[in-house]
Amino acid sequence: MEASEAKKKTTTAKKTTTTAKKADSKKPETAKKTTTTRAKKPATETAAKAKKEVVKEVKATKPVEVKEKSETVANLSTNKTKRKAKKEALKAEKRLAPSATLRNARISARKVKIVIDNIRGKDVNEAIAILKFTPKAASPLVEKLLKSAIANAEFNNSMDRSKLYVAEVYANQGTTMKRIRAATQGRANRIRKRTSHITIVLKERA
Repeated sequence: MEASEAKKKTTTAKKTTTTAKKADSKKPETAKKTTTTRAKKPATETAAKAKKEVVKEVKATKPVEVKEKSETVANLSTNKTKRKAKKEALKAEKRLAPSATLRNARISARKVKIVIDNIRGKDVNEAIAILKFTPKAASPLVEKLLKSAIANAEFNNSMDRSKLYVAEVYANQGTTMKRIRAATQGRANRIRKRTSHITIVLKERA
């Protein structure tokens, strides 16, 4: 019994010593933690100050950026209005300028352009003479169209024939009619009958 009591006393004594050691070991750790937290505080304060300064700089620069954006938007709007005005002016000029168009002419635009290039920028009388003496299939069609444009200029716009000249002439591709021709061994070859839209615009020389 005495021996067991002595063992218990020794175990209790050991436990007390271990708890005391643990308490002693914990104390410097808490001290370390406090020191670290105290050291970290000024760093966080400096970071907060830096953030505040950055926010102030951003706020100061924002109105300048807004002004620049508003200026660019205003410039874009003015450019758009200028473009619209130019387009409207061109449309008005085209309406006033006498012209004549032939649609779905039974000839390809490629063949018409060969004849058209000879009369572009020429006086009306000279253009008619050129068309009369050009041996091409498109020349009689273009001559007839030119005479129609001259008549429109004289009677609708009351212009002087001696001052008229061919300002614009162009031929665009029209609808293509597709046909078939019989070939050997039961095959069929495609035939494309092309058409064109011819336009002549006249103006007066100053």
